[in-house]
Amino acid sequence: MVGVSGASGTPYAAAVVRGLLAAGEAVDLVVSRASRLTLLDETGIAFRDAHWRDDLRAWLALGADGKPATFDADVSDVRYWAAGDLAAGPSSGSYPVKGMLIVPASTACVAGVAMGLSKDLLQRVASVTLKERRPLIVAVRETPLSGQTLRQLVALDEAGAVVLPASPAFYAGATHIQDLVDFVAGRVLDAAGVPHRLYRRWEGELGGASGPRRAG
Repeated sequence: MVGVSGASGTPYAAAVVRGLLAAGEAVDLVVSRASRLTLLDETGIAFRDAHWRDDLRAWLALGADGKPATFDADVSDVRYWAAGDLAAGPSSGSYPVKGMLIVPASTACVAGVAMGLSKDLLQRVASVTLKERRPLIVAVRETPLSGQTLRQLVALDEAGAVVLPASPAFYAGATHIQDLVDFVAGRVLDAAGVPHRLYRRWEGELGGASGPRRAG
């Protein structure tokens, strides 16, 4: 299950969904109302319930720089759920999902999940994920963080969630903004146990980022 909240960082969500699909994983997707405004602002794409397949394809086809890229995602393995549909399948613990990835997670989303609210389907599924003891990865995207948000993140950690700040690293030899986005997306997939080849892993060799990339 992938939940997209209203924080800036829609390229992170796109990279995670592409990574899941590339790994052969079926994806349940919920896009919050606030995230639609962010998506429109960052990409120019108006995400619509009635046309979600077309809009999702357009979104996944964009690079992190907002320009058309070579991504060609097949969305046939994506099942979309409207954010206001609290009777959706994933709202129940009996619905079969492996876990939930919230990418990106806004501070409002963090607060709602930490307090066990269910103001929309995204928060409801997060609460169900925790109560069912399934993996919940929260890729928080905000800076600086207030004391209140830090306490809420600690509460999520204590509840069993993985708190994963959207913090790109540079040892992977990034040469493009997409490389930085893919690093964060790859760390999210790592936390979920999903194989991928989105970034160069650290192998204990200083200066490796500036050298040739190893094939395979």
